[in-house]
Amino acid sequence: MGEAEIAARTDSYFNRTRRIVEKFGDARVTYAVFLRRPVVCAPRLALEFLQGVSRARGTPFELDLKYAEGEWVGAGDPLLYITGSFAALADLETLYLQKLGPACVAAHNAYQMCLELPQTAFLAMEARHCAGHEMQEMMAYAASVGSAAARREGARGFIGNANDATAHWFGEARGRGTMPHALIGYAGGTVRAAEMFHETFPDEDMTVLVDYFGQEVTDSLAVCRRFPEMAAAGRLAVRLDTHGGRFLEGLDPAESYAVLERHAPGAIRRYRSETELRHLVGTGVSAAAVWRMREALDEAGFPKVRIVASSGFNVQKCRVMAEARAPLDVVGTGSFIPEIWSETYATADIVEYDGVPRVKVGREFLLRRNGQRRGGNGG
Repeated sequence: MGEAEIAARTDSYFNRTRRIVEKFGDARVTYAVFLRRPVVCAPRLALEFLQGVSRARGTPFELDLKYAEGEWVGAGDPLLYITGSFAALADLETLYLQKLGPACVAAHNAYQMCLELPQTAFLAMEARHCAGHEMQEMMAYAASVGSAAARREGARGFIGNANDATAHWFGEARGRGTMPHALIGYAGGTVRAAEMFHETFPDEDMTVLVDYFGQEVTDSLAVCRRFPEMAAAGRLAVRLDTHGGRFLEGLDPAESYAVLERHAPGAIRRYRSETELRHLVGTGVSAAAVWRMREALDEAGFPKVRIVASSGFNVQKCRVMAEARAPLDVVGTGSFIPEIWSETYATADIVEYDGVPRVKVGREFLLRRNGQRRGGNGG
């Protein structure tokens, strides 16, 4: 990022501060950076930005990262101290905070989701909900950090994402995915869409979207019967993305309760909030819907056909699915994107001027203490 771009994108009072400091004499300062809620440390994009500006300006910045990437950080705990020329740092605060806060919150969400469903693989599908490529890159990075943290605790985590541009964060060269609803509409039928896909990509495994016509069970079994070899080899999956305005084929409230009574009775025998009940036995992709699809596939002789689910799989929905032991093989989701954006606001305060501790009243907790360091050095 060039100097003109930095000046245009930062808050104007930081530009004015830089000019004042350059006029009256530079100082060596230390910033403390923190968030007001628990997060998972995802600092790489912010650190790379600061390192790039440091090189471009020929001015060293000391980046003292207190938590390693992927570590849990408590609310209000400084996760980074930045030390260097006040004139060189003054106009950067807006920009590195933008790159830090949202990534840390999204990483925390992804981490929690993976831990709630440790046996389920996740696919990042956040791109369509992002405000441009910069946010898309940030959210994909965050999901990879949260996933790696969850894997260290035994979860499968994110196995990939839905586009090529950010696949590198998941160790892959390309994004994953087979077909959207638009292809089903174009083909005029679910089986025909599967045939078109297979004819075009004969060597690839196939995940078929089955909710377009409201006949999830019927269309899933029809696809399995059309491609029995793929079904038997575990190369076929059906994706549930049932609209929240209706039940999966064959279900209603009573039958949804009956399905869970057969497979996870404990999940419905205690108090539940309205949202939890909707995830369990309501419309859309509920736990009952997933279990009903598994029942139908197994009864028809297709036990190796996998179930992929999407539609609002945030931390809470993942938790409810886990309690119902929903037989999910893969969850496609972008719901690790922070829901309450104000929670992503990172804050930076100067805590030292030329080695003298000084911070505004109420932020004394940010002052550096001996032995506080936990993570590696970021610069």
